Amino acid sequence: MPDAVIVDAVRTPIGKRNGTLADVHPADLAGYVLQDLQRRTGIDPETVDDVVWGCVNQVGDQAAQIGRYAVLAAGWPETVAGITVNRACGSSQSAFDFAAGMVMAGQYDVVVAGGVESMSRVPLGAGRDLGRPFGPLVRERYAADLTSGEFPGGDFNQGVGAERIAKKWGFSRRRLDEYASRSHELAAAAIDSGAFAGQLARIPGKEDFTADEGLRRGTTPEKLAALKPSFTADGVIHAGNASQISDGASAVLITTPERARELGLTPIARYHSGAVSGADPLMMLTGPIPATQKVLKRSGLSISDIGAFEVNEAFAPVPLAWQAELGAEDKVLNPLGGAIAVGHPLGASGTILMTRLLHHMRDKSIRYGLQTMCEGGGTANATIVELL
Repeated sequence: MPDAVIVDAVRTPIGKRNGTLADVHPADLAGYVLQDLQRRTGIDPETVDDVVWGCVNQVGDQAAQIGRYAVLAAGWPETVAGITVNRACGSSQSAFDFAAGMVMAGQYDVVVAGGVESMSRVPLGAGRDLGRPFGPLVRERYAADLTSGEFPGGDFNQGVGAERIAKKWGFSRRRLDEYASRSHELAAAAIDSGAFAGQLARIPGKEDFTADEGLRRGTTPEKLAALKPSFTADGVIHAGNASQISDGASAVLITTPERARELGLTPIARYHSGAVSGADPLMMLTGPIPATQKVLKRSGLSISDIGAFEVNEAFAPVPLAWQAELGAEDKVLNPLGGAIAVGHPLGASGTILMTRLLHHMRDKSIRYGLQTMCEGGGTANATIVELL
């Protein structure tokens, strides 16, 4: 079986809601990232077999198979294909896994994986206006919980799931706010040190946009204590210890070692192992725990072999529960901060995290890195990459 190697990874700075990127159509934003990936690698787009693109809210500006229109917006040849993938928050991580899998299967030689989300232009949950999701059979299966009064509108709800995680693992409001403050502190240090500078795409007309926009410097647990709970009156989840609504795009170039040599490209890392797992759809956000256990078993590696983890900070209890179950050290868990500090542009976040992870591994000579994300409906991806 051929190896799949990652040649380069690029992302936009993450824009806050109604911020710098709000006036950029998401197809154009995706196109700019593809253009930047082309500039960095010198790749001829004609050699790209497919563009596998994550996007969650595929309505409005993000409808009409945005993966294909990203290719056209980039000015790439009409012969280059594109497809759009939706696994909720893990959409572009799944795109990355699928792309690597196709290379390893021998179906593709050169492929781009990535994603985009403009949450300013296509609000979270916009598709629900067109009907009632989940369906009667699923609602009947979980009726006891959904009709208990805990879930607003009788719908599955990630915020309620986060509250359930905090309760199950015994995380206090103070502990969650300490973790959220840590995210801002580490993100600020990463930005100030230039850790992200080499991975950021240029956005035409926004040349001064060179850093993630959601960071709130000086965030402390004491300041966060003033925020009201978002989901239940006596809850512990609020806007300050949850991921930010954001805009962004990201892309990764994957090929085989042999094709990379032919094209004069030097890969960063190889795709080592991947896994996906389901979990309780009511608690919803615990999937990274079994997904990580599954990928570690598949890889033959242990937690102590991994030098850096990117565990998406959808809500503070998610990485904390994951850490409690897996036992990773603080210093290797989200060492550059995370979505609480800089944002979570849904369909782009998977390859945003992968971009951060790959560059961090290269900068710090870390052999193995692991990325995992919780996803709507109670699934999760986990992926391990190995530095070359």
